[in-house]
Amino acid sequence: MSLTKSLALASAAMLAAAAPASAEILALVNYESKSAEALAAYPNPVPGMTRQEGFAVIDVDPSSPAFGKVVRNIELPPDLVAHHIFYNRDQTKAYVTALGRGNELRIIDMTDPALPVTVVKTDGCVLAEDVVFSEDNGTWYLTCMGSGKVIVGDAATGAVIRSIDLPLPYPHGIALHEGIDRLLTTNTVRGSDLGDAGEELSVVKASTGEVLGTLKVSDKPSPAGEAPVEVVFMPGSNPPLAFVTNMYGGTLWAVTWNPATGGFDAAKAFDFAEIGAGVPLEIYFDDAATRLYVTTGKPGHVHVFDLTGEPGKPRLLQSIPTAEGAHHVAFTKDMKLGFVQNSLLNLPGLSDGSVTVVDFEKGAAIASMDTLKNDGFNPNCIVLLPQWNHAAGH
Repeated sequence: MSLTKSLALASAAMLAAAAPASAEILALVNYESKSAEALAAYPNPVPGMTRQEGFAVIDVDPSSPAFGKVVRNIELPPDLVAHHIFYNRDQTKAYVTALGRGNELRIIDMTDPALPVTVVKTDGCVLAEDVVFSEDNGTWYLTCMGSGKVIVGDAATGAVIRSIDLPLPYPHGIALHEGIDRLLTTNTVRGSDLGDAGEELSVVKASTGEVLGTLKVSDKPSPAGEAPVEVVFMPGSNPPLAFVTNMYGGTLWAVTWNPATGGFDAAKAFDFAEIGAGVPLEIYFDDAATRLYVTTGKPGHVHVFDLTGEPGKPRLLQSIPTAEGAHHVAFTKDMKLGFVQNSLLNLPGLSDGSVTVVDFEKGAAIASMDTLKNDGFNPNCIVLLPQWNHAAGH
């Protein structure tokens, strides 16, 4: 069903605000028009040919008769380039970063069926990327890839508490571990042309914003050009351990806290080139941290690893094909289903525009939700609405 047809029916649809209905799983997806190059390949005019952005609430349950139907649409400024969606700890708010207006952080009230959006100013932030939250849900930390900063904010008021200037440029991924009072940020790529790829993590004392140093996540001579993009701490790991995806290097790294030195030890955990996959991006965990999920954009897979052995050496169980540009994954609460958003920055060869439904019990893709793709749009991120969504270690 196309986005246009779905919106014609949306006025009659009510957003589920209580218990999930049967045969319905609602996802929140932010989308934008595909690139001019991609749109030129469409045989007929599609709505995406007029530059548009928005949030769409879509039924992504493949067993639902309304599979692919948009039940709510919220327009966004066409120059926003809304990027990532992050839930706070209790999933009462969704924080949306933007590349076009990096100094505007949008916060959606997920407790209100109308999904009202508040704009918080984050002056000095250019190319806003990732957000993490303190354990008490009171503080957020935002990476600014274009201005080399982390902005720290008060979750109750939205006010900026401090701005941290990092020792390395192009921060993208960010991980917080309050048990050791550390923030880690990745040193990715220059936003203007995706060049000048980095190879390190910045290490910061979370409570004060003091920069403590850097950590290389490559075994190649410098400049290695690895472009570390995401970093996420493994839940419950002792000593604390975080995984890092090297977007250009095509590798997964593990960085482990060393109590004796008060720093981290880094080691390669997996090389995706060995299985013909490239552009590793997102990282997720199950509740028990026995499974690790990593997406790769080329040619598009979600990979499932076993963590029950030595944590820093995950064992690959399966690689499930999705579509080019496999990026974020939204998981159901039981983690049986995953919804893989296939698009990265509107880049050629990395922007299929579909959402692949993966059954992790079967170890296979079982459906493709093409509503946005058919109308000339790319999804930029996906989460399920809170009553369905599993945080998956985020």
